[in-house]
This record gives sequence, structure tokens and C-alpha cells, in this order.
Amino acid sequence: MSHLFSPLTLRSLTLRNRIMMSPMCMYCAETDGLCTDWHLAHYQARAIGGVGLVITEATAVEPRGRISTGDLGLWGDAQIEPLARVVRLVQSEGAAIGVQLGHAGRKAWSESKGQGPEQPVAPSALAFDEGWVTPAALSGAEIEGIVHRWAQAASRARQAGFDVIEIHAAHGYLNHQFLSPLSNVRTDEYGGSLENRMRMLLEIVRAVRQEWPEDKPLFVRVSTTDWAEGGLTPRDTVEIARAMKSEGVDLIDCSSGGAVPSAPPGIGPGYQIPFAEQVRREAGIATAAVGLITTPELADEAIRNGRADLIALGRELLRHPTWPLEAAHRLGQDIEWPEQYRRARPS
Repeated sequence: MSHLFSPLTLRSLTLRNRIMMSPMCMYCAETDGLCTDWHLAHYQARAIGGVGLVITEATAVEPRGRISTGDLGLWGDAQIEPLARVVRLVQSEGAAIGVQLGHAGRKAWSESKGQGPEQPVAPSALAFDEGWVTPAALSGAEIEGIVHRWAQAASRARQAGFDVIEIHAAHGYLNHQFLSPLSNVRTDEYGGSLENRMRMLLEIVRAVRQEWPEDKPLFVRVSTTDWAEGGLTPRDTVEIARAMKSEGVDLIDCSSGGAVPSAPPGIGPGYQIPFAEQVRREAGIATAAVGLITTPELADEAIRNGRADLIALGRELLRHPTWPLEAAHRLGQDIEWPEQYRRARPS
């Protein structure tokens, strides 16, 4: 049996296979953060194609935290039912569905490098890069307010019927900005040591876990390394993962980069799988591997050898919405096809 198509149980949720649709911004939500009919078709297609778990694109916990004006949001009750329609469609096709809750911080939406109608916020008043607007450093009271908004968004995700919440703490966005010493130079309880720099993320995890049903899993996406001198390292991420596990996080989605403008060096197929493997082994927590995984053989090997528990596919699922169905055939795995597609099933 292919390991890629073995079920995975996290709390009360059992996924039909180990294939996860990675969250990817689609930049086509309404300006008020509402999803559209396009989102219905987009996410349902990947569920029909056999994905075990769909994670929706980054969904902002407040308007100033959007990556773009086309981002989804869960900062208001009017946004619940449009997303609930997506949830029902995906679940009706046999897949589970999660929402990635996020806040862009100093990389917030803009017409030109961070310049929106409001000044962006961050742990420290440091611009992302030359030409970007300098963010305002958050006060302790403002941090408390943002943590509360994460909890409110989690409550709305519960009302919409999502199976999973993923907290976005990667790619240079707000939670990652607090974690990385390259973007956090605070001298209060939220800066300095790694313990202090992970404080806000742990407060968010606790707040979300209080609003999220005990029987439903909670994920966190992290950048395991900043790919830059003086930045986060995989060793730091292991410590962060251990702390999050103790607060009720079930899986770490292991990506990398985004804190600085430079691209990671030497990327290639599966280049981030070793990070997922290290976090899984040393922190004792389930992980998802992501990053240029395109072949069924590579994905299956990572699961078979205990390097990750889920394989997150991004652009490959944009190119091939039925990748799981095709992967099962290549791996010699007999899986159920949608009744409407059975005439196309390889013999």
C-alpha cells in the first residue's frame, strides 16, 4: 500500500490521505474580504481531485492585516456564511478543510510596498526593505487586541464549520516578525530571548485553542529558517514547536524564508523536507512538508520514511487539480474516483 494514501488521524479528524492543499493567496476576494463564487469552484475542484485536506488561502483577522486587498477575511460575522458554503462543498466531496488565519504586519497590503490607508504594524519600527513604509511598533495593549482578534476569527471559523485552523507564523508576516531577531528588536517581554520572541505566538495559540473545539486539530505554519545570518534557525524552530505542542498545537507546517527580501539559496525538489523531518523527530510533533514537491514518488517516500506526516502541494495543484487521482495510479494504489469521473479512470 502506498503510504501517501494511508489515512491520518489528528484528534477526531481522520484524513483520507496525506495530501494537503497548501494555502495560496488568490487575490480575488471582494474588497470587504468576502469570498466569491470563484472560491467555491477553486476549492471544490481540489476536493473532487482527491486531496485529503484543503487549507484555504491566508485569511486576515483584521482589515489592516491583509496581504492584499483581494485577501479573504474573518474579522466580521458577514464573512462566515460565504466561507461556510466553501466548507460544505469541500466536505461533500470527501475532503476535510482548514482555514489559515493570518496577519501581514509590516508586509500588509499596499499599492506600493506596504503603503495602505493605515500605517502597517510590526513588533519593531523596521521596514521590510528599502522603499517600504516603516511600520509602527505595537504597544503591549495593541498586542493584546490583536491576540483577541485571532480568537474572534477562530470563533467564526468554528461557526463556518471548518475542520482545522492553521495559524500563519511564516513568510515574514506578523507572527514571524515577532519570532525573528531580524525583525524584532524589542526590549520588553516580547523581544530579546527566543522565549520572549515566541510569547505573542503562544498567546495566540492559547486564545485560539480556547475558542476552537477540543476535538478539532490546530496547525501552525512556520518558517523553519530565515536563510540569513542572525535569523531563525531550524534549531530555534524545534524549540518553538515544543512550546506550541505543550499548548495544544497538533501539527507544524514547515516552510521557510520571507523575513528578508533575498531568496533562499539552492532550492530544488523537496528542499524543505529535511526541516519537517527534523522538527518531527526532535520536537515529537506531526509535521507537513512543503516546497517543490511535484512527483508522487517523492511525496510517498517522505511519508514512508517518517520524514513528515502530510505533504502540502501548492503550485502543482494549480497545474493539476486531480494530481491525487493521477498519483494513486502511478503508485499502484486503488482509490475511489468521483462517480462523475469514473469513465476517465485508467484501467
